[in-house]
Amino acid sequence: MSLGQTHAGADRTWPDKVTLEEVTTATMRSSAAYEMTSGDIGRTRSFVREFLSTGQSMHAWTVSGRATDIAQLVVSELATNVCKYAPGPCLLDVESDGTMLRITMWDSGAVLPSPSPADPTRVGQHGLELVLAVCQSFELRREAVGKRVSVQIALQDSVERPPSEQAAR
Repeated sequence: MSLGQTHAGADRTWPDKVTLEEVTTATMRSSAAYEMTSGDIGRTRSFVREFLSTGQSMHAWTVSGRATDIAQLVVSELATNVCKYAPGPCLLDVESDGTMLRITMWDSGAVLPSPSPADPTRVGQHGLELVLAVCQSFELRREAVGKRVSVQIALQDSVERPPSEQAAR
């Protein structure tokens, strides 16, 4: 089998002919750097949306509309926290095998985020609560400089959820 071209963001070289199984099991990665101004929040959402769209078209991933919406919400909340509490350089890494999406955001801020106590009367500061509610995993690590937040999001709707919940958006 001869080797084809290497696709940007993919971690392997694709042969000229691939089976559906080979395509859907590939892991794809991509990164972006931002100065994290308020305009960059929208750019992080676009970056994640385009990453998932590329996975769908190039690797035949099945990504629910709900998962795309959740991924954009999560990256938007993480980016907003950087803008508010650690303005400056920020690195965004996304990785997926077509089943789970890992979003990792690094910033130079030393303060680790923590969710506020539940208070339905509070206006604002619900972002981390939302992220924790919709992600399959959440990891927070101090780095030599700054911190790194990683989350994982399922790309398909769970078959364990009732169909009424799967349809509701």
